[in-house]
Amino acid sequence: MAAVTAPKQDRSRATRRRLLEAAVACLAERGWAGSTVSVVAERAGVSRGAAQHHFPTREDLFTAAVEYVAEERCTALRALPRRHTAAVVAAMVDLYTGPLFRAALHLWVAASNEEKLRRRVTELEAHFGRESHRMAVELLHADESRPGVRETVQGFLDMARGLGLANLLTDDTARRHKVVAQWSQLLEEALTSP
Repeated sequence: MAAVTAPKQDRSRATRRRLLEAAVACLAERGWAGSTVSVVAERAGVSRGAAQHHFPTREDLFTAAVEYVAEERCTALRALPRRHTAAVVAAMVDLYTGPLFRAALHLWVAASNEEKLRRRVTELEAHFGRESHRMAVELLHADESRPGVRETVQGFLDMARGLGLANLLTDDTARRHKVVAQWSQLLEEALTSP
């Protein structure tokens, strides 16, 4: 029986992962209004019933999707070797300028109008915010016991989020590279000065 159960569980996990990835992609491309369970199920190559088996509500699907992809990105960041400030800054900014941020932003906007969704998204954002800050501190070797360091790291994360917003409407790559280079230098100086 165990041999039969394992492949079934593997298929179930694979279906769930496809649904989560498809949900983030749909949300990033189509926004909340254009992202339905049916659209996600079709993109993931599964039936609507299979999607609803894994995620009974639309809110369940999309909050789980953003959380899943955020955790995947955080895992990738944790795997980065602690290295040069500019590389860490670039990797953290990439987190805020890609499809995950675009999907999360659509979810935030929808949550601003839907009370049931708002509670879940607020909790998710608080968790992701704390985790992003913790990772930035770790990757940048920031000593938060020093005055101003915590605020400097948080300012950097706020700047990264702002770059993500600027990138939503136009390709902001050239300006973003200059800003990232400048912030890398400023962070390096702020975090290493006595």
